[in-house]
Amino acid sequence: MELFKQPKINWIGKKWWFIGLSLILFAIGAGSYFVQGLNLGIDFTGGTIILIKFQDAPDWNGLRSALESEAGTAPIIQSYGTAASNSVQVRLQKSLGTGEDYERDKISLVNALREKFDPARVGSELQDFNDAGAFALRTWLLAKDPDNYRAQDKTIQETEAYYDGLAARLMDYRNRNADGLLVSLDDLKNAGASDAVVAGLRQDFFTGPFAIKGLESIGALVGSDLRERTVLAIVFSLAAMLVYIAFRFKPIYGVGAVVALFHDVLITLGICSLARKEISLTVVAAFLTLIGYSINATIVIFDRVRENMKLMRKESVSDILNLSINQTLSRTVITSVLVLMAAGSLLFFGGEVLNGFSFVLAIGVIIGGYSSMAISSSVVDAWYKRAAAVAAKPVNKKKK
Repeated sequence: MELFKQPKINWIGKKWWFIGLSLILFAIGAGSYFVQGLNLGIDFTGGTIILIKFQDAPDWNGLRSALESEAGTAPIIQSYGTAASNSVQVRLQKSLGTGEDYERDKISLVNALREKFDPARVGSELQDFNDAGAFALRTWLLAKDPDNYRAQDKTIQETEAYYDGLAARLMDYRNRNADGLLVSLDDLKNAGASDAVVAGLRQDFFTGPFAIKGLESIGALVGSDLRERTVLAIVFSLAAMLVYIAFRFKPIYGVGAVVALFHDVLITLGICSLARKEISLTVVAAFLTLIGYSINATIVIFDRVRENMKLMRKESVSDILNLSINQTLSRTVITSVLVLMAAGSLLFFGGEVLNGFSFVLAIGVIIGGYSSMAISSSVVDAWYKRAAAVAAKPVNKKKK
């Protein structure tokens, strides 16, 4: 299928227009970077990952607003597990403190969730059983002795061993059988709790509509390590591309392709800075995908250049480059449009989690297709012209 029938666009002749456009985009991106920087995600800056399970399907907008007011930035929310599990993963750009600060920050997060999803129990003196730890439950059982174990002439060691075992069974039932969230304290009877234990628990505990199943703080040291690994991944991928193309074609073709890849990555990164898109590991994956897409489009053009050079030995390199780009123009445009349609669908319908990935892919496809035709070929043409000029320059021989 051909969209264009024998196009005759003078790509090399308009190279300064293309270079000027690229410089403008570079300037805009660089200005945005120096003014507001990159919006790095918690993978690079540190932050907090929270795993929350709800009794019913949660209101994501409500969850987002509740935690945004707590963390200061909009959280990234992603469901995990089955749809019926009502479990979400929340990523905040706020690291929890250590020691007493950690407990204070955790309580603050729980209170923010309580105000949104369980307002009737805000400030309640009762404790949420779904948020209670094994030590707190053991302490309560030993203090209350709901099964009147001491009245049975048991020793202190026997009493402690009995309630230690009971606390472990109740915690295990909540965490394993109920997946961290009890709907009712009566369910503990299935774990061996007596009626007296359940009745006693009702006086001091309740079962809330949500439970925090995991809370992990990612420190800045991890973020720094991830930044270094990300840079290395991109640099090594570019180096591998350079070696491959230099081996398959000529070294200058590899240089032209890598220049175009740097062009694509830097301009797309500048647009991400301008749009305040969060840079996460998912977005890094999009950049690596962009590199693969762009280099593939460039190789297609260079492969046609190599074929045409064998058939058109008397033609100039500029004419061969123009012809090769025009011959592959339909293929480049069709491929770009199809990829852009897929990326656009993810961008508009993929939700918050895939927004950054699809944004980079959509912008990168446009920039990558443009650079494959206009930038990499211009680098190759400039080298050949310089080589021809050096070869044509007369050599001054010294007189004896």
